[in-house]
Formats: sequence, C-alpha cells, structure tokens
Amino acid sequence: MFGKILIANRGEIAVRIIRACRELGIQTVAVYSEADRDALHTQLADEAICIGPAAPKDSYLNMERILSATIASKAQAIHPGFGFLSENSKFVEMCQQCNVTFIGPSAELIQKMGNKSEAKNTMRKAGVPVVPGTKEPVYDPESALEAAREIGFPVMIKASSGGGGKGMRIAESEAEFLEHFQMAQQESVNAFGDNTMYLERYVRKPRHVEVQIMADKFGNVVHLGERDCSIQRRHQKMIEESPCVALTEELRQKMGQTAVRAAKAVGYENAGTIEFLLDESGEFFFMEMNTRIQVEHPVSELVSGVDLVKEQIQVAAGLPLSVSQSQIELRGHAIECRINAEDPGRNFMPCPGTIEYLHLPGGNGVRMDTAVYNGYHIPPNYDSMIVKVIVHDKDRPSAIRKMQSVLGELVIDGLKTNIDFQYEILSEPDFQAGKITTDFIPEHFGE
Repeated sequence: MFGKILIANRGEIAVRIIRACRELGIQTVAVYSEADRDALHTQLADEAICIGPAAPKDSYLNMERILSATIASKAQAIHPGFGFLSENSKFVEMCQQCNVTFIGPSAELIQKMGNKSEAKNTMRKAGVPVVPGTKEPVYDPESALEAAREIGFPVMIKASSGGGGKGMRIAESEAEFLEHFQMAQQESVNAFGDNTMYLERYVRKPRHVEVQIMADKFGNVVHLGERDCSIQRRHQKMIEESPCVALTEELRQKMGQTAVRAAKAVGYENAGTIEFLLDESGEFFFMEMNTRIQVEHPVSELVSGVDLVKEQIQVAAGLPLSVSQSQIELRGHAIECRINAEDPGRNFMPCPGTIEYLHLPGGNGVRMDTAVYNGYHIPPNYDSMIVKVIVHDKDRPSAIRKMQSVLGELVIDGLKTNIDFQYEILSEPDFQAGKITTDFIPEHFGE
C-alpha cells in the first residue's frame, strides 16, 4: 500500500480523497494555486504545496509543477480526481517516467476511450450496441454533410475530444447542417485545440443512463448499478439518481453486463463509467466512457455500500477488488443535487464571492460533499459547483421528500446559488412520476 499520495485537484473532490486516504492510514499532500491558499483541502492534508498562480494552466494543469511537488514530497502516487488532468494521457506517461503511480487507467486506455470515434469502433467490435454514426473522424464540412445524409437527419455533431457539452450541436435538417458543424468545430478548437469531429444519429427524448464499473489488475470487473443523469441544463448534469426508474430488472442486468463486457474488451483497470442513451422503447446505445471517478459517484456508493475512492487507491496499489459481483446488493434510492454558485436569474452566470453564512443540514441518509465553510471566498477561476447534496432512502418518493427537506434547510448566504431551482425541479409532477429525459429542463422551464 502507498505511504503517501498527492492529490492533483482542488475543491470537494480533493477533500473527499484526503478523507479516504486518512481512513486507509495514508498520508496526503495537497497542491494549491495562489487563489486556493485558504482552501479546505490545504488545511486537511498532511502537507500542502503551492504550485502557481490562479489560472488553471499555471497550476492545476501544470504537469511539471505537480510532478515536481510529488517528487519533492516523496509521494508514491497521484490521485487526479475528476477534471483537470484526470483524463490526460500525456500526464499519465509523465507519471510513469517519474516512477509515480497514477491512480487511474493507463495512458493507452485513456487515449483509446477518450477519443470518441475510436471508443465507438472499439465497442462495436466488442458487440456493444452503438448509436449509428460515422466510423471515422470527420474534419471538413462537405464530407461531414455527405456522412450526415447517409446517417439521416436529425444528427448530433460532436467534438471527438469533447466533454461537458462543448463542441456539440444538433442539426435537424440538411439546410442547417453546415452552419452547425462549423460552429461545433470552432468550439472544439477553442476548448480542446482539436478540430476532429464525428456524427451520430440524434436519439430524441432519451434518458442518459450510465453504469459505474470498477476493475482491478487481475481481470476482475464489477458494476455497481446504474445512474440516471437525464436532468441536464445545456448538457451539464444537475441531478443524478440511482437506480433508474425506467429500467426493468431484466434490462438493468443486461445494461450492467454490457458495461462489464465493454470494460473487459479493453482490459480496463480502476474506476470508470460506461454511458448509454436509453430510448423510449427500452433500447440502449453506448455513448462514451469516462476513464475516471465522476462527480456523481456518491449515489452509487450509497446504494451499493462500496467506497469507490478507497477501491481506486487499493486497486492502483495492486490489490484485488474487495467485492465480487455476487456480493454487491443495491439497496434503496439515492439522489444527488449539484449546488452551484450561479445566478439563475441571469442565465445561470457564475457568481463567485464570499460565503457570509453557511448551514449544512444533516440527518440519517444525508451526505454533503463540499469544501466550503463560513467566510470562505469562492474564486472566479474554477468550476462553479460548491456543494454536492446527496440523500439515500428506502425508495424514490422517500428520497425526493428527503432531498426537498434538505434543500429547504440548506443556507448559503453572500452569493447566488441554484438551490431554489433544484427544489423547483424536484417539485415538478413529471419529475416525481419519473417522466424524465434529457429534454426535461427546456421542456418544463424553457431555455
């Protein structure tokens, strides 16, 4: 087992990893930017090292500085969390060259599954159902248009290196295709420095359902059930829950087994997520794989009883999975709401500032993943998510009521948040009835 781990991240996920390490008896090293000098993760870790100015490119994305801090602190491993360098194959290669363990999959796997086109081709060969689309990347609008005609409209235009909804457009017809393709491609170049695009059939009113998997170095792969992540605003997830109410037990087993088969097909190791689109008929299609721990992992932890971050660390240290598939029993229902420092009244514009008063509710089946505290100043340089509220109860109606109770008690004064908007979503009759798709927010609240 590792004696010391450096956490190459910030915010609530850095705090989450530090706590898992502490429970495993592992020392921790926090890295921080100048803007995060007073951040909670710097206070909880055994050591803290400043790695540069506030801008992510000069700190949390600066591979050389992070590795220098790792070597200087004599940490044997790096946990990347999510975002930043968590899916950067070059960083994984650099870790290997420095004899530092990267807590996650190999560089080759990250590269293979991070490229959307290659990932889909790999899944096709493994017999995993894939949304019909281009089998090779497309670069110029004219050849893309020809491919779109073959697929049939409407089509989804996606950046091959994309994520977080960037570089995505829906073309309803041939007349608007070229304009949407050029806009999506330019956004991809701006966000990822990559003009590689691909196309796929647009599945109307789908659910976004993902399966959490965990794999070790001995070929063992398990799944921890599925999460319904359909409640999204502009492709950004807002509410996640497990299990998905639209699945029969037969379909749940089929989707879980498909996810395990997909992971085994590429020889996957560590935590990962296989994401599917589920249509109205119950047919599901592979969308992409996330080769890291995800923001919404707590709902899977609560229904399965498995600590995913501890499993990540133990697997990276060469230990086998602590549980087999037969030992995983999914119980009850869990819901997560992402609380962001943003102003719903101003088109959800980020709203950094100082927290003047904070009250975090508690109680049975209530979990708060956060790094904020009274008097904490939220910097403008990073993601606006500040609290993850997660609840667990015996069934979905009970979990919804519990979440409403918690959101009604949660107080974050000094800045605008989306707490009230989350409460409104939970109160919608269609949400409570489980009638949700990725179009839920625009249909019920407008763009």
